Amino acid sequence: MQTTKVTPVLKRTLGSFKLWGIAVGLVISGEYFGWSYGWAQAGTLGFLITALVIAAMYCAFIFSFTELTTSIPHAGGPFAYAYRAFGPTGGFVAGFATLVEFVFAPPAIAMAIGAYLNVQFPAIEPKWVAVGAYIVFMVLNILGVSIAATFELLVTLLAIFELLVFMGVVAPGFEISNFVHGGWAGSDTFSPAAFSGIFAAIPFAIWFFLAIEGASMAAEEAKDPQRTIPKAFIGGILTLTVLALGVMLFAGGVGDWTKLSNINDPLPQAMKLIVGSNSGWLHMLVWLGLFGLIASFHGIIMGYSRQIFALARAGYLPKRLSSVNARFQTPHLGIIAGGIVGIAAIFSDSLIVIGGQPLTANIVTMSVFGAIVMYIISMAALFKLRRSEPNLIRPFRAPLYPFAPALALVLAVVCLIAMIYYNTLLFMIFAAMMLLAYAWFRLTHQARADAAEDLQLRGLQPVPAKNGK
Repeated sequence: MQTTKVTPVLKRTLGSFKLWGIAVGLVISGEYFGWSYGWAQAGTLGFLITALVIAAMYCAFIFSFTELTTSIPHAGGPFAYAYRAFGPTGGFVAGFATLVEFVFAPPAIAMAIGAYLNVQFPAIEPKWVAVGAYIVFMVLNILGVSIAATFELLVTLLAIFELLVFMGVVAPGFEISNFVHGGWAGSDTFSPAAFSGIFAAIPFAIWFFLAIEGASMAAEEAKDPQRTIPKAFIGGILTLTVLALGVMLFAGGVGDWTKLSNINDPLPQAMKLIVGSNSGWLHMLVWLGLFGLIASFHGIIMGYSRQIFALARAGYLPKRLSSVNARFQTPHLGIIAGGIVGIAAIFSDSLIVIGGQPLTANIVTMSVFGAIVMYIISMAALFKLRRSEPNLIRPFRAPLYPFAPALALVLAVVCLIAMIYYNTLLFMIFAAMMLLAYAWFRLTHQARADAAEDLQLRGLQPVPAKNGK
């Protein structure tokens, strides 16, 4: 007797506001730390140019990416779009790149959470705080997407509030002369060194926006995804652009920006220049700033678990990882698997040194490599699907097509070339990882043949779900 293959499914509970919270929350830690290293490379003015170009790339990308997400609302996100456009190998490239982006970013954020609390409580070991963060937020994600998304929305709103408080408190001390002094890689005038710095600073500008596309992986859990996803994505990218530019400008204009360019807590240090070390405003920033890190950490766990789930369901990863918890309807094994990798990275931090930097410092750049490769193949998939599937239902069509997706594609390619030039060793490691993964892909073709049929991957779209049904 032939048995029917059952495709695991996720529960639809998310509306526009919660999806917006996920989109912004995935990214918002980038407003708190990491970006200021771009000043060390390019100076304030040079990095401003880098950030504006990257913001343009992300706006063009998200407006174009939304067409794909609403047309193919699939938990695999970019994996599903590339599969639909280029077949199993295209799906592999996008899936691997997205997995690298979302599995490699959380350990760095978890370590930042540990370091943040270590400042307040020096007796606490940052690594154990990081592990504790993994355990707490893996459990929260397993308990249900609605609970997880509600928590994500709450901490995201608190993080945004804190960034607005920061800008308001330091605004009286802002002076444009502080911001522009030595703004071209330490010089008051533009030079070839500044031009080089603009390109070298690309990863730190990307950190402002990295992972916003992860909200697409909640598409199978969105109510009426054709309507809710565009609102969430467009509102999210506009929110993040305003916050990124505001934080960068105000922090750079309150004093000597060079003292903020090589530290992990530029906002508290910038505020300290205005209100002093004992101000209640400063203490509030330090404590509430933790919510920005938590929002991104928690949101990215949601993202990587859905990517693992989708890849396993399609036969790209062991089938067991596509299991859905019977009670909570969440991909619990995918959540746990990504957490094991992250915790291993945390304890390998001091054991693995690349380019003179510890592991967690390098995995941020590795995560960016995964993101850029994914952006490139996603935009290529958009162009391909416009030609190969002209009758595909597109509830949201990319504005300014083909110019917006072409701009996103070209800028992403430029970013990749620049990153390879400035991070050659890390790129070689990334490429080696992809080759090993491709060998696994070739050896496990039978698993994909045995996987339950996924209508969206095969180009046989089911009727779009509405109102959670």
